[in-house]
Amino acid sequence: MAYTSEYPPFFVTCDLVVLSVRSGELHVLLVRRGEEPYAGALALPGGFVHVDEDLEDAAYRELAEEAGVGRGDVILEQLATYGAPQRDPRSRVVSIAWLALGSDLPEPTAGSDAAEAVWMPVAEVTRTASGLAFDHHRILADGVERARAKLEYTGYAAALCGETFTIADLHAVYEAVWGVALDRANFHRKVTGVAGFLTPTGDRREGGRGRPARVYRAGPLVVLSPPILRADR
Repeated sequence: MAYTSEYPPFFVTCDLVVLSVRSGELHVLLVRRGEEPYAGALALPGGFVHVDEDLEDAAYRELAEEAGVGRGDVILEQLATYGAPQRDPRSRVVSIAWLALGSDLPEPTAGSDAAEAVWMPVAEVTRTASGLAFDHHRILADGVERARAKLEYTGYAAALCGETFTIADLHAVYEAVWGVALDRANFHRKVTGVAGFLTPTGDRREGGRGRPARVYRAGPLVVLSPPILRADR
């Protein structure tokens, strides 16, 4: 079908909310745009989807270019679609946004159209989120809320801990993502009470006072039952 003025062409992009816990805080990967529009502004990494490219393949390509990570390094899921008519001053652009969660992700390298790429604490970014390019403040807020909800009813927290971890490591991830302090004893009881959430490795890890801590890896459970709910839920 030929294009008409009634059905003009539009472009498709992918934007990535890449989250990782670093130094005890939830961080997001941002790039500083090197060209217009919004030259010099911080933005979520992403780019245009190639005409012969699958949407998920485009997301993984941008992850490799902007974050230096591959398919096995993060949990990736589609977040939402953003298509307000004026969201991009260049043209009519619809963005497919993705949420990516990973641990120990490398220091980023800026892509071809970015001046720099940095990890920044989410709490710091959201205080001035209106300064992000395009509608990325909204996409970031949606991505962070999705991550917080995922920790309630899935085993996604393990993706932010690494291959093996202690209950203290898991506790730190929940506190960082939810942005609240959690009672240690109550948290320990909840996470060890969900069958299939954690798998003991049989190892112990030295650290701090008391007995060495048990070491776990992610269990086979996909959906946590019962869920581990935030206090405000």
